[in-house]
Amino acid sequence: MHNLYEQFRQLIPDPPLQAGTVIDVGSGVVTVALPGGGRIKARGSAALGQKVFVRDDAIEGIAPSLVLEIIEI
Repeated sequence: MHNLYEQFRQLIPDPPLQAGTVIDVGSGVVTVALPGGGRIKARGSAALGQKVFVRDDAIEGIAPSLVLEIIEI
């Protein structure tokens, strides 16, 4: 018999990995500006102006400081 819970979990997509710039630092929470103009709050610590990777409202790591180019489709 198959595990019904695992089959259900496979229907839900994984949260996306996003990159952005830290614009505000609080105690354990930072505000991250996304390239499209959105802002999200994420758990973790980072320096002001630092680029970070964010997934599921948590900082996963430091992103490289590369030139960003947005291509609209």
